[in-house]
Formats: sequence, C-alpha cells, structure tokens
Amino acid sequence: MSHPLYVAFIWHQHQPLYRSRNTVTVKNGQYRLPWVRLHGTKDYLDLVLLLERYPKLHQTVNLVPSLILQLEDYIAGTAFDPYLAVALKPTEQLDTEEQTFILEHFFDANHHTLIDPHPRYRELYQMRQEKGKQWCLENWTLQDYSDLLAWHNLAWIDPLFWDDPEIAVWLEQGRNFTLSDRQRLFSKQKEIISRIIPQHRKMQDFGQLEVMTAPYTHPILPLLADTNSGRVAVPNMTLPQYRFQWQEDIPRHLKKAWDMYEDRFGRTPRGLWPSEQSVSPLILPYITSAGFKWICSDEAVLGWTLKHFFHRDEMGNVSEPEWLYRPYRLETPYGDLAIVFRDHRLSDLIGFTYGAMPPERAAADLVGHLEAIRAGLAIAQRNAQLPKQAQSQVGGTSLEKPWLVTIALDGENCWEYYQKDGIPFLEALYQTLSDIPTIKLVTVSEFIEQFPPTEVIPAERLHSGSWVDGSFTTWIGDPAKNRAWDLLWEARQVLANHPEATEENNPEVWEALYAAEGSDWFWWFGEGHSSNQDAIFDQLFREHLSAIYQALNEPIPLSLRQPVERHDIPKPHHPQGFIHPVIDGMGDEQDWDRAGLIEIGGARGTMHKSSAIQRLWYGLDHLNFYLRLDFKTGVQPGKDIPSELHLLWFYPDRIMYNSPAPLAELPDEEPLNYLFHHHLNINLLTQSYWFQEAGEYYQWHPKNSGAKIALNQCLEVAVPWADLQVEPDYPLRLVMVLADNGIFRTHVLENTLVALQAP
Repeated sequence: MSHPLYVAFIWHQHQPLYRSRNTVTVKNGQYRLPWVRLHGTKDYLDLVLLLERYPKLHQTVNLVPSLILQLEDYIAGTAFDPYLAVALKPTEQLDTEEQTFILEHFFDANHHTLIDPHPRYRELYQMRQEKGKQWCLENWTLQDYSDLLAWHNLAWIDPLFWDDPEIAVWLEQGRNFTLSDRQRLFSKQKEIISRIIPQHRKMQDFGQLEVMTAPYTHPILPLLADTNSGRVAVPNMTLPQYRFQWQEDIPRHLKKAWDMYEDRFGRTPRGLWPSEQSVSPLILPYITSAGFKWICSDEAVLGWTLKHFFHRDEMGNVSEPEWLYRPYRLETPYGDLAIVFRDHRLSDLIGFTYGAMPPERAAADLVGHLEAIRAGLAIAQRNAQLPKQAQSQVGGTSLEKPWLVTIALDGENCWEYYQKDGIPFLEALYQTLSDIPTIKLVTVSEFIEQFPPTEVIPAERLHSGSWVDGSFTTWIGDPAKNRAWDLLWEARQVLANHPEATEENNPEVWEALYAAEGSDWFWWFGEGHSSNQDAIFDQLFREHLSAIYQALNEPIPLSLRQPVERHDIPKPHHPQGFIHPVIDGMGDEQDWDRAGLIEIGGARGTMHKSSAIQRLWYGLDHLNFYLRLDFKTGVQPGKDIPSELHLLWFYPDRIMYNSPAPLAELPDEEPLNYLFHHHLNINLLTQSYWFQEAGEYYQWHPKNSGAKIALNQCLEVAVPWADLQVEPDYPLRLVMVLADNGIFRTHVLENTLVALQAP
C-alpha cells in the first residue's frame, strides 16, 4: 500500500495570567498587560477561520486553560487592562502621566507590518521617533492622542476581519477618531473574542480540527516533580537552595485542564501539550492515569533519548528521517502513551524566518522541505529493503509505510512579522497542500488512531528536557531563576502546613499557587530573555505568591516585597532570538531589538580610544547572518576611519582549505594570524563588496554572493548562510578588520572573535 507523507501542524496558543492579585492598589479583575485582548483579535480566530476554507486540511490547536480563562474574562467584561483604561477615557481627561504612558506603549507593535501600512498610524509613529516623546507631550493635540488610541486597537484586528462594515469604515476614515469610535472598537474586540471557543468547537465537531489542552497554568511539570531533573541535561547545573518536589500538584493541573476542556468542548481531550514541550519519566504516570492518549515534544528530546544526533544537510533536511518522522509508544505503569516529536527546524522556519520572505516563496520553501523529507524517507525505505551492494540503484519514490512529520510552534507571536498577519503565506501554503496528493495534513489523533505507534520507548529512558536545547536552563539554574524557585518552595511549604485549606473551602489559595507555578515568570527571570515588561512579570509572580499567604492569613515575607532581580541594570546583550532587519543603513530599533550587542566605544585599545565605532550588533535567522556597526556622529569613511571593512570567517575544528587574511602589514598575533575560509571585503566609500573562498595553496578564489550592504546612519550587512555553506548548528567565528587599500589599519574588536552558530 502506498501512503502520502502525513503532516501534523500543532499551533500552540498561550498567554500567562496577567490578572493582578493586588486588590489593595488595583481594582479586582484588572489585568497588567493587554496581550490576551490584542492577540485575541489578531491571532486565534482568524487562524482557524482561514483553515476552514480548505476542508481537506486537518490540523491541531492547543488552547491553554489560562488563555481560555482570560478570554472569558474579557467577554464577560471583568478584565480591564491599563491600555484599555486610557483607550476608553475622554482625551481631555488624560493627565501627563497617562499621555506619557500612551506615547511609550501604544506603538507596541512591529512597525513594518502593523504601523507602516496605515498612513495616520505611521505619521504618529514617525513624529514620536523623529521628534521625541517630550516634543509630542508639548505639541500633540487631543486629536493626536485619540487617533493613536484608536489605531493601536484597530491595527491589532486581523486583516481577515477588515471586510466587516464597521471596521472598513474606520480603516477608510483613518483619522479624527472620537471616544465613541474607541468604545465601538472595544465592542468589536469583544465580539471577535467571543467567537474563538465556539469556532474551535464547531471545527472539532466537524472533524477538521483537533483541540488539545495543556496543564492548567502552563507549569514545567518535570520541575514541579523535582527541580533536580535540571541536572539530567546539565549535570553541573547550580540548583535552587530548596529542592522543589511537589508531584501531587501535577494531577491537580491536569484535572483542572481536563474538566475545563470537557465543559467548553463537550468531549474528553485526547492530546496534552506538556508546557514548553517539557517531559521526564516522572510525569508520565500522571499523564496516562489522567486519561490523555498522546503528548508532543521536540526532536532534541528524542535525540537525547535515543542517544542519536540528528544530522542535517546544508539545506537543513534531516539525514536520518526514519528516526524522527514517526510517533513512539511510551510504556508506563498506567498504560501506554503515544508521543510525537516535532521537526525543530521546520517549526522555527515558520516561527522566525518565513515572515521575512515573500509569502509565495516561503510557502514554496516549506513545501519543498516536505517533498525532500518524502524523498529521503523513500530512499531510507529502499535501502532498508535492498542489500548494500544494490542500495545505490534508482528505485521508486512511493512510501510503503505511514510516516508523520510534526510541525509544532507558537500560534500567535510569529504572525506579527508577516505581511497581513500571515494570510498571504497561509493561503499560498494551504492551496498548494490542498492540490498535492502526496502530502496529507492530519490531526495527531487521526494518525495515531489509524496507525498506532509500534516503536517503543521505555518510560525510564525518556530524556528529561524541553524544546530549548533539550534542557531546562531557560527556567532554572540562573541565580534569579533559582531565587524565584526558592520563593515558590517557601510558599508551597506554608500551604502544605495548612491541610485544612482545600480547593473546596479555600479555592483562592490554590488558584494563586497554580498561577505562581506557571512557566512564564521563570522564562523572563535572569539571562536568556528580556523585554521592557520584565518588572511587570516580576511583580505579577510575587503578587501570586503573596496571595497564597493572604489566603492562609499568614504574614507576607519581606522577600516578596522586593523584586526577584533588579531591572535597572541591563542584562548581558547576547542574541535573544532571530532577527529580520531591513538592510537600509537606518538601524531601525525594532529590527535589532533581539540582536546581540557589543559596546565598543568604551573599550580599551588603540582603535577604541577614538570611539569612531561605538556599537556592534549581530544576529541571525535561517536565511542570513546580520551585522550592524554604529558610528560616532559625523564619522566619514576614508577620513575618520579606514575605507574598508574586512569580515573573515574562521571555522574551528573543521577540515577545509584555509588561507591567511589577504591583507598587507597584518600583525602576527591572534586572532589575526588565524587561517580563514571565507572573506568579505566591504568598501565603505562605494558600498560595494567582493566575496572570496579559500582554496588550495593558500589561494583565495572569488565567489558570487547574495550579501546586502547599506551605509547611512549606520552600516548594516546581511550575509546569506548559503554563501558560507555551513551545516545547521555548526559553530563559526568572525574577525573584523579595518584597512585602507588592502593595508591593515586596526581591529574592530581587538583579541576577540564574534561567536556564531548556524541555526
């Protein structure tokens, strides 16, 4: 029997609990941040409405209980966030503090996709950017504020709803919005949000959609079971002072999720999304005994489990597809549990890279990867059937076994970087997949019910880890993260000392505990991730913990009155995610906000005393490596700094042809005397470049390059990974040198290499 390539998309929809528990200073029910409301109008309903137009395609959506609760609060009118409060306030009553808040936060959106397409919103944004916040405070009219309040809410409504007559009028109107308009906008938001759960239920009942759930407030279950599980992947991890071991909280989270699901969807759930795809042997019995049939995790967890590294070729395709593209069966004392492992790279391409590509090209690229996977599986199938001497012979491409490619990712945040919130990309992708008979989109339950997994993983062999490097370092091990775990342990111990406080007679204390056990607080603490709302997440975490003590009539510890970490000290600025800058030499702040940053102007050394180059930014996505140099105001290449920038790539521990840097008068010192494999010479005067690759006998050979260079307010460079021809995950190092006419002048970073890793 011949099979198509089965593909399971899983969209993960989640928001942390933003509702404040500080009933003294904040009205009950007020939310600290607006993201449930704004993503509710932009990302949850449209995703499934668009899918509904392509009935042959089946998918899975995970709706986290903490998200559902907050959506329902907005529908009921019991959720009220600070952004909404000022949006519904007459502009003549706004004080200076509120006007400042509006100027600081009502441009919180990707300006390329959500602000620039709307002329009036773009006009207001440019005023704030070019003339500054203080100028706006002194010169803006009340109408300017009213228009900004309206546009921030209007731009977050998905383009799929722009044909709504009222929304169409607002878009055409563009300016001169009134308080009545803003009130009607909020009513429209509630109207859209109220359709989310019913639409998911309808499509699940019809059979096109599978809705799965997650632990109640999205906790990292393996760490609730035992924080020492962090040492499985990182044996030398520094752990919190107290060992958190509250396995009994796991069935509580699972039952809350199960009951909510039954109530909202009229059936029992089948799939469970372990928060952050985090798994361990300890949590499996609780999941199976709760009644769940399948879970999902990441290919890194599978690799650790099987002790098998997934090699990928230069195009990013897995070399041993038969290991990854299948469900496995976990054997536990309470029954078997199916588990699927996502293709990390394909998931990341959608989540972080395709938004920077033309929609049709991005869709074609994804389909091309799926076709390559299908071909790779056919080859693996043929090689398994033929003797070794015949394995090179050409054979058929049909699949005789059912294989499943799992693509699982955040279903809300990535679309902000796509044209029209991803609609053109998804339409191109869905139409292509509807027309291809060799690829079939299924829900996970459809697949495992028709093709039960036969490959077994004993429960005790399952690796303890998450989607992030197969470890838990994103949530534990850092001093600030560990401090948060100790605060949680202390509160949990106090609750344990009150056995009379049950969920029936003291639900508030348990709700506060569940909220504090959520994963999101630990994500933002310490190194690794940061945002301009870190202090709010810190405050919310401590409010949840404080509510535990309050509900038990226990004194709130002084430690909860101080932030878990200081937020006025910048964290080390390593790359915090993929970036997709427009290479125009303007140094757009949003384009580079997740890039790595090295301050050069204050460093020591001959070059740095003049501070001609003040900052170096660097980052990447799946397409390019990006570099940006900020110069001191008024600096002129060829006069104040040398006229050439030379980028030299060094590949540690890789056998290849290498050559010395092709520069005269180069000092014989590290790292300048290394041998390099690639060289990009940028002429800062003409903004031209040439690219070279090392060959035999220390020779350099010119190569075509797709690099982009722009010098205006700063220098921005994009170098395609295809030029460098490195495999995924491969480490490389970059040396930057300034020269005149091929004669060395100085380093950009003395005695330092920029460390990179291909995605």
